[in-house]
Amino acid sequence: MKTLQNFSWTFGSLFIFILTTQISVAQTFKVNNSASRMEVLGTSNIHDWEILAKDFQGTINLELENGQLVKISQLDFSVIAESLESGKGGMDNNTYKALNTDKYKTIIYKLVKVNNIDRTSNNQCKITASGYLTIAGTKKPIDITFDSKISDGNIVLSGNKAIKMSNFNIDAPTALFGTITTGDEVNIKFQAVFTKIQSKTNNQYSI
Repeated sequence: MKTLQNFSWTFGSLFIFILTTQISVAQTFKVNNSASRMEVLGTSNIHDWEILAKDFQGTINLELENGQLVKISQLDFSVIAESLESGKGGMDNNTYKALNTDKYKTIIYKLVKVNNIDRTSNNQCKITASGYLTIAGTKKPIDITFDSKISDGNIVLSGNKAIKMSNFNIDAPTALFGTITTGDEVNIKFQAVFTKIQSKTNNQYSI
């Protein structure tokens, strides 16, 4: 009888431990191209301008604890350079020339480390991170703060970052024989939506 009581007590303690222990789950998400959006906002001596990016690639590896983001171990995000479109062919051609897209096909961001995760609600947090941004073949360290939200099983990263083209050895695009000149600083606004990668196990998909 005593042995049975000890077993019951041990089993009960283990059950309570499992219920109260926070479970951290590592997961991989891939960027959803159609749901994501990025725009580059700039100025010129004539008027402000914007260019939209159309083609993204990227992966994020993270850990969720009780449905909340607690760790990002990997984040890679890239834009096909010639998917940047303004709706004006002449401006687009000047942009591709400035970015030397014949040689450098992609603009790449790669996370190095997460410096801080500040939870703002049950499904949202503000993330401060360090990484590298490569534009037109020039790779520079970059710090960025962005928002993360878990929405319908997706991970949504959003924010903006101002950069100077000259820091990446890019000559600001010009038009009309130099009579229209663009400002050196541009602001990159983004909303990247990442969808869970499903793995096939025993002929069934596990989420």
